[in-house]
Amino acid sequence: MTEHRRQMIQRILFPVDFSPSCVAMAAYVKRAAAIFGAEVSILHVYDPASETGLELYTRPPSEVAEDHWKVAQSKMEVFLQKEFPEKESPRILLAGDAATEIANTTKNGKFDLIMMPTHAGRFRRMLLGSTAAKVLDEADCPVLTMQHAATIAPRSLEHRRWVCAIDLSTDAERVLRYAIDMALAAGAELSLIHALRSSAAESEAERRAEEELKARQHFTELQNRVGSNVSVGIVPGPVKEALLEAALQSAADVLVVGRSPHGGTFGRIRDLTYALVRDSSCPVVSV
Repeated sequence: MTEHRRQMIQRILFPVDFSPSCVAMAAYVKRAAAIFGAEVSILHVYDPASETGLELYTRPPSEVAEDHWKVAQSKMEVFLQKEFPEKESPRILLAGDAATEIANTTKNGKFDLIMMPTHAGRFRRMLLGSTAAKVLDEADCPVLTMQHAATIAPRSLEHRRWVCAIDLSTDAERVLRYAIDMALAAGAELSLIHALRSSAAESEAERRAEEELKARQHFTELQNRVGSNVSVGIVPGPVKEALLEAALQSAADVLVVGRSPHGGTFGRIRDLTYALVRDSSCPVVSV
């Protein structure tokens, strides 16, 4: 089990902006690292656009940029030092667009998982404009996100009950394999949920029954291919609402969802992933 954990998640990237949300999430990240036997790296991206017009008017741009960099560096030196001592958790300070630098760092540093809060208020109002949403779109590795109030810590990371949202796409096998491996590494019980669009009309009952039968046959074949025998729940209703309600009713610790392997405007941006992350009552691992 220990060796499998280390093979699954060896390096975790924890992007921070020094906010209360990141402080609240620190214990969660630390617990995840202990479960997987992983190293945590702390990343902060300094945004040059944060320099004000007044500063640039009264002082040379190079001097302003240097002062801002020093301030960020000073904050990095002391931020979460107790939870993540620098000798155990490398610290990375970069300048540029936060989401782009997070994605590039993940790829260049060969990280296995990004863990970050979503800053619930802004994330709910303007999902596609948030750093977390851009990271979901650009990052090549799985991303664990959660939404919570800035002053409220996420619930304990127990990893006892995981739920994987599964569909009928060709990407379902990849998502299922990852969910099985990660749940095994975390010592969690895994179940599958599939949302079946339905109509309230009685005339649709027979058609719904046929669709559910086909879906169950599909998942039986899929599990035979991957060598698993995970329980499958098929729930009716609008996809997002049905999946979130099922995860809530099962008291899931983590919801695993697939996001399109194709990034960019016509790839992941159209996925249901964003809506699930935005409204889920539990942390979401998007793979």
